Amino acid sequence: METAPGHLRRRWLQRSLALGGAALLPLAPSPVQASLAGARDIAMSHLHTRERIATVFAIGDRFVPEALGSLDHFLRDHYNGEVGRMDPQLYELLQQVRRELGSQQPFEIISGYRSPATNERLRTTRGGGVARRSLHLDGRAIDVRLPGVTLADLRDAALSVKRGGVGYYPGENFVHVDTGPVRRW
Repeated sequence: METAPGHLRRRWLQRSLALGGAALLPLAPSPVQASLAGARDIAMSHLHTRERIATVFAIGDRFVPEALGSLDHFLRDHYNGEVGRMDPQLYELLQQVRRELGSQQPFEIISGYRSPATNERLRTTRGGGVARRSLHLDGRAIDVRLPGVTLADLRDAALSVKRGGVGYYPGENFVHVDTGPVRRW
């Protein structure tokens, strides 16, 4: 049975997260967010929209719905504004990569969700560099870089967690990670 103080603390934490935990914020979680036991956070800066976000996306074994909604919006198709549903496992993967590298820097986002129309346009105008059935369409892929970390080190860290696909694009200055089968290119 749950005690009243525990119940009140949980409600206070839920309200705190709903109010400030999932909004577009400066690039550091609030002290309330950072102090939550088992809290996992993510910080990102979108290179195309110039938006930034820092939020606790999970506590213990539960994802924070408000944070996931804010992250979906943040990672929307920056060409047409269409919002897709991102795979929360991407945030787990990115957090593992950042931990592997010992970095506290926010990820720089090149591309998150991609609408079918945008994907087709990029596929037919980029000389074959965009897959017809890209995992970006399903919200299962993200193209990133991490300030202060070489692309090769970022790629190697992503490969070391063995949680999905890793594409290395040094000419375009990003690493692709996804939650599909483990593979590399």
